[in-house]
Amino acid sequence: MPEGNIKINLGVNELQDSKSGLGKALLAELVGNLLLNFFGCLSCVSLLEQPAGTPPNIVLIAFTFGLVIFTSVQALGHVSGGHFNPAVTVGMLATGKVSIIRAVFYVVAQCIGAISGSLILKALTPADFQGNLGLTTLNKHLTPVQGMGIEFFLGFVLVLVIFGVCDGNKPHAKAPAALAIGLTVALGHLAAVDFTGASMNPARTFGSAVVANIWTDHWVYWAGPSLGGLVAGLLYTYLFVAPSIGEYSPVLVEDKELKRLNKHDDNMA
Repeated sequence: MPEGNIKINLGVNELQDSKSGLGKALLAELVGNLLLNFFGCLSCVSLLEQPAGTPPNIVLIAFTFGLVIFTSVQALGHVSGGHFNPAVTVGMLATGKVSIIRAVFYVVAQCIGAISGSLILKALTPADFQGNLGLTTLNKHLTPVQGMGIEFFLGFVLVLVIFGVCDGNKPHAKAPAALAIGLTVALGHLAAVDFTGASMNPARTFGSAVVANIWTDHWVYWAGPSLGGLVAGLLYTYLFVAPSIGEYSPVLVEDKELKRLNKHDDNMA
């Protein structure tokens, strides 16, 4: 492979080109994860006096995480691509959509943002109510392998949806992309909070773990979503990608049907 291609695949050119926008993209990824860990984990903390053993409000948590991802993607997605999750970055790297260096830097920025968000949350929460600051933990009835399986599918569905709404051959899907991604995050939390805490995002759990200094079964939250994102990215890219313009496409079929109906209406007039 020519040296120039190697540099492009590695992303060396992005470090050398001041117009690559890498710096802004890293800042966007950092801010996105800061907001995720602050607002998302804030929904896991309550200042209300509650009896011991009171279950968390799963609906509140699910929609808070979904809404903060929707907000971040809508506000910053155009800057960095709106990964805000190492599992998404792994899927993008595996399919050649980002360079190796950009991917590594993204994951570092995401982790720094998550730690920052959790630190701010800790500073603004009374000590008596902090608990574990929204750290994701395995249900006591679950084995680590089962937990990894749950997190695998959470990462899988999220990355599958992201690839679907960002498919260049489906321009109609780009408008509701942020909403679709946010609802997918809410879906994961509604389904799996009781199982694994529904991380879906290694950086989100890493930030909480650093601040709470609790590392039990932490590997589950890196291996599961990352493998899920990897498989989903490859599966969509090589099997499910929408046909290019000019080939058979449900969108084109729909357009043809609308034109046929309009022509029929004109003839009836």
